[in-house]
Amino acid sequence: MKNKFIIVFFLFISYISFGQIPVTWQDLSDVKFVDKYFPDYDEHFLYPNFSASIKALEGQKISIKGYFLNIDPTGEIFVVSKGPMSSCFFCGVGGPETAIEVRFASKPDFDTDDIIRVTGTLKLNSDDVEHFNYILVESEAKLVK
Repeated sequence: MKNKFIIVFFLFISYISFGQIPVTWQDLSDVKFVDKYFPDYDEHFLYPNFSASIKALEGQKISIKGYFLNIDPTGEIFVVSKGPMSSCFFCGVGGPETAIEVRFASKPDFDTDDIIRVTGTLKLNSDDVEHFNYILVESEAKLVK
């Protein structure tokens, strides 16, 4: 019995240390937005107030499934979205919490609207309006079949 406990404990610690945390779009929806004025742009933008559960994910390696969007003609900015391009955040369906900016370790070879599972380290962004509120860095992804 003692040996089984040690094995289970070791597996749990290994998962926490080396595994990624599976996250859903529902998890990321636990954020409230308020209008905030940004003087550098002379504009109001939606400013996120992240919940404690989301703040706890910052700096953690997470995994999420979504639609791959290549939104930049230069091929430098990539997004994973809750919905496909035809119903994504930019098209007025959903809010900023339904899209994540993804910075890949190497340039991906996916097509827009491919369903992928992306894994990376989560960064929360409140103040840089030129980037998404959620950013995954050091990311890798694979197609979901």
